[in-house]
Amino acid sequence: MLSPTERTTLGRAKDRARTDRADLYAVLDAGLVCHLGLVVDGAPMVVPTGYGRIGDTLFLHGSSGARSLRHAGSVCVTVTHLDGIVLARSAFNQSVNYRSAMIYGEVRRVSDPDEQVAGLRAISEQLAPGQWDAVRAPTRRELAATLVLALPLTEASVKIRQGPPIDDEEDYTLPVWAGVLPRETVWGTPVPDPRMSQDIPVPAHVRDRVSG
Repeated sequence: MLSPTERTTLGRAKDRARTDRADLYAVLDAGLVCHLGLVVDGAPMVVPTGYGRIGDTLFLHGSSGARSLRHAGSVCVTVTHLDGIVLARSAFNQSVNYRSAMIYGEVRRVSDPDEQVAGLRAISEQLAPGQWDAVRAPTRRELAATLVLALPLTEASVKIRQGPPIDDEEDYTLPVWAGVLPRETVWGTPVPDPRMSQDIPVPAHVRDRVSG
């Protein structure tokens, strides 16, 4: 179960809250990009970035030269999936179907080389499963240029909204179309690098990503 805190306890739409840790994992594992919120020089900053999960730790990465990340401390990370537009009979009740996760905590700069590689592998596998084993591993110089941050999944909230619109009772008689416009995201046909040898076929892990 997720541990409720003052920051993760919903004040509104409490019926959308999920308290099972499996729901948190499902939202994170289905995503590709998170938004990392932090404070830099007293001002808020939100950075879109890739991420990966190993157990109860979320890994993020960036350039070791990025001052905003080198001095990151207390952060908030969000991941959101838009599943559909909910068209109601009134403008006020229009909504969206979604799955979202919000994680609060103190990030830790990863200094152990083995953990750094494991974190980068998790990030790579989140975006392109199977790609890490198919390509050249990072060099020591490349690892030195890459900053990996670890965020514990200790304080988190999950919200999910699914289903049809919820209108005011008197509005159900209005002659207005109401329902859900589902949204689906699909992968396209792989486009080869023009500098690649033309006799190299699309690898199985890429084909599986497209078909899966």
